[in-house]
Formats: sequence, structure tokens, C-alpha cells
Amino acid sequence: MTPDEVILLSHGAGGKLTARLIDSVFLPRYGNEILRRLGDGAVLPPLAGDPVLTTDAYVVSPRFFPGGDIGSLAVHGTVNDLLMCGAEPRWLSLAFVLEEGFPCEELARICDSIGRAAAGAGVLVVTGDTKVVERGRGDGIYIAAAGVGERVRGLELDPRRARPGDAILLSGPVGQHGVAVLGARRGLAFTTPVISDSRALLREARALFAFGGALRTMHDPTRGGLATCLNEIARAAGARIAIDEDAVPRDPPVEQACELLGMDPLYMANEGKLVAVAAPEAAPAMCAALRAAGAAEAACIGAVVGGSPLVAAASPAGGERILDVLTGDPLPRIC
Repeated sequence: MTPDEVILLSHGAGGKLTARLIDSVFLPRYGNEILRRLGDGAVLPPLAGDPVLTTDAYVVSPRFFPGGDIGSLAVHGTVNDLLMCGAEPRWLSLAFVLEEGFPCEELARICDSIGRAAAGAGVLVVTGDTKVVERGRGDGIYIAAAGVGERVRGLELDPRRARPGDAILLSGPVGQHGVAVLGARRGLAFTTPVISDSRALLREARALFAFGGALRTMHDPTRGGLATCLNEIARAAGARIAIDEDAVPRDPPVEQACELLGMDPLYMANEGKLVAVAAPEAAPAMCAALRAAGAAEAACIGAVVGGSPLVAAASPAGGERILDVLTGDPLPRIC
């Protein structure tokens, strides 16, 4: 395809232009034996463990941001969802919704990014689809993704397993993805650039998998950030979670940007961090394992305590504030 070529409605019609798109853009960038069969679906080899399925959609705006793009984000987000379920990621399905007039060169860049991210995460893109909508009826590109993984034997991750006394672990500073996307969207130039933390959490998750039943549950604090993630765990566990804000790892440029914009870092999205609930006796070793796996700033930030399901944060000033779930979305289209 020529550099100045754009997507036409016919690229989504299933005919010659669709085949050309597959042959010139998709297959060269992340083709594999299963995908190259070009069937209506993918016939997958059997798994030794329980299959785990996740699905997601990616509409991030802008499509390219410091530290990633919609393509790498689709891979990382789907892979991480599988990891948070205690599964080793295996296969992905990607469906593209393209707008008429979308530059083919930009699509190729996004698919290059998908190929690199999938190879880095050790997963195969085995099936997919492409649809095209009329000019003005979309926003360039949306990606719908599904992922299949294999549950690690001996793991049963469930927030309902959290109990009073369990520790809350966080793998690193919060808010980098949200601030990076917000800055790119609004054309903001921060004194110190903020880069999205978008990446696959393979090393961190595998380090925790080794602790078996001492690992109660894991979540990645994406939309709504750390505060929303902790509220989801508290509701499922039916217990109060208390954290120490001073213990939460912080990124100074993110803190400065949030202060400038009037936003709370605890509610900003992340795409390369995890929250784990750990048995109290195993928490120090699990925190050390996270650090050894590359999460140098991993920390124990609080605990599950008795009481009504809510999240309370001890503030640096010595008081306490309730971290409720926000009613609206302060930063839409973040992933």
C-alpha cells in the first residue's frame, strides 16, 4: 500500500481491498501460523489448565501519546487483564473499526506497535476483523480486543478472598498514564515530561503467582485509578480498606501536573501497575519479590480492616478522607 493511501469503505467489505489490507498491513506485522490460515476463527491448541477469557475495547484519544499508542495499549491492557485473573496470556483477537479516510500509513504504525507489544508479551494475535464506517461517523480507529489465557495451577484469585488483616500492595507510582494522555490531548508541555506506564505486567504478576494461596487477588488500577480499584475490592470483599497516603509511591512530575490541573493522582488511570491483596505473613516477601521483578518502588500501602465496605485514606496532615467512587468520568477515553 502506498504511503498516501487512505482507508475506503471497500476495505471493510470483505473483497479484494480487504484481502490487500490483510496481506500488506496485518500479516507482515503480527502474522503467525494460526492467523495465516485466515479462517473465520482460530482453532486453538488445548490448554493444560483452565481457560480464562477477557474482552475489552480501546478508544483512547489521542491515538498516539508519550509512551505508547492505541495499538500497544490494546495488547498491554488485554494481557494485563488476563494476568490479574491469575492466567498466563496465550492468544489475542483484535477487531478494528476504521473511519473512511483514515491514513493507511497510520494504521501500519499502529499495527507495528501491536506486533512489538505482542512479541514482548509472548502472545499471538490469532484472529480478528476489520470494519469501516463512513467519514464523520467514527474517530479514526477503535480496537476491540479479546484475550485467552491459561490459569496458573493452584491460583484462585478472587477479591472475595480478602479478609481483615490482609495487606494491600502497590507495584509503583500512580497516575502516569492518565497524565500522559491528558497532556497529549490538551497540548500541555510539562517541565518534566510524563510518560505513560503502558506495558505488560508479566514479571510482576509471575513473581506473585509463586506465592500461591497467599495471593488473594490482583487488580490493575486503570480507569478511575487506584481509588476506584480499591473500592471495587472493598465492595467485593465486604470490608473496609485503610491506606496511608504517605505510603503510596508518587511520581513528582505527575504530582505537579495534577496540582496544576486540580486533579487527584489517586483517581488517575494507570496501565502498568498492579494492586495485590496479600496474606499478612507473606506481604513483606511479596513486596520484595515485586521489587526484584523490576517494580523498584513497590510498597505496602495499607490493609483490609473490619467494617463497612469503603476506602479510607490517612492523609499526610494527620486526618482521614473517604476515597469514594466518582459519579462522573473526569477523563473520558483514557484507554
